[in-house]
This record gives sequence, C-alpha cells and structure tokens, in this order.
Amino acid sequence: MPADDEIILLLQQRNEEGIRRIRDTYGKLCEGIAYRILGGREDAEECVNDVLLTVWNSIPPKVPEHLQAYLITLAQRGAINRLKAAGRQKRGGTYFAQALDELAEVLPSDGYVESEVEQRELARAVNNFLDGLAPDVRRVFMQRYYLSLPLRDIAEENGMNLSSVKMSLLRTRKKLKAYLKEEGLQ
Repeated sequence: MPADDEIILLLQQRNEEGIRRIRDTYGKLCEGIAYRILGGREDAEECVNDVLLTVWNSIPPKVPEHLQAYLITLAQRGAINRLKAAGRQKRGGTYFAQALDELAEVLPSDGYVESEVEQRELARAVNNFLDGLAPDVRRVFMQRYYLSLPLRDIAEENGMNLSSVKMSLLRTRKKLKAYLKEEGLQ
C-alpha cells in the first residue's frame, strides 16, 4: 500500500500516527509554502499546525484523491487567510506577493470571477492550458505560481539560468493570457 494511502487509512482510524507521518513527509513542503507567502518562520510553523488540525478534522469524512495536493492547497489557503487576517499589504515583499503581481495582468479581475461557476470555469481552463504545456515548462510555471518558489530556486532546481526562467515564465503568461481570451474568460 502506498504511503499516502497508509496515512489516510490511519487518519480514518483516528490514529495520531497519521498526523506524525504527514508532518514527517510533507511538513517541510507545507512550511516552505507558508513561509514564502507569510515571510516569517513562526507564522509558517503555526500555519502548518493549522493544516494538521484541519486534516485531522476533515479526514474522515473527506478522503482526498491526492494527499500532497490537498496539503499544499490547505497550506496556501491557510497562509493567505493568515496574511489577510494580519492586515498586511499584498505587496509585502514575499515571494507569493511577487508571483501574484506577475499573474495579475493575465488572470481576470475579481470583478469577473463573481460566481462559483465562473471560478470553476477559470480553474478548468487553466488546468487545460497547463495540460497542454511541455513538462519542463509546466514544472517551472507550477514551481513559481503554485509553490511560490523564488526565481533563483527555480533556476537552480531546473538547471537553468535566471534569465531563461524569467523568459519561460513571461512566454507562458502570454500564452495563458491568449488562451483565456480565446476561451472568453478575459
């Protein structure tokens, strides 16, 4: 049985070992995401604790298809909510804020995405767009805009120079903008 399935089974049995395994396996990943959004180690650690509590309270009855993606989403949402609650400015200098600024001109404004149906359509379109990208381009895009990694880290992890990463992201954002326009979502 794969490790994630074992963790979910432990959680369904209300066994705290499941939480320990999540912390061991995904704790650093979730903390890194929260840190890049919040900009502080202590806030990131608290966010991870909130993620673990949410997981404990949600499994069961929920059973995520992809545990890692579920945890990443919880960490991102938790950190964003924490950022909003703290009343910090969007342009607080975190990697997350920088990544959002880069995507601001590509994604439709909040005024457009008013209903849940429109949000789902936008998510579907972005997922379809990502599915059509070459794996290396998709990886760079996801590292920047899903994991909020700094550009230098992306370059290092992918064996690229910094200008190549910037150019790849610029081209991908332009393609995404054109795709969303074509789909009538911009």
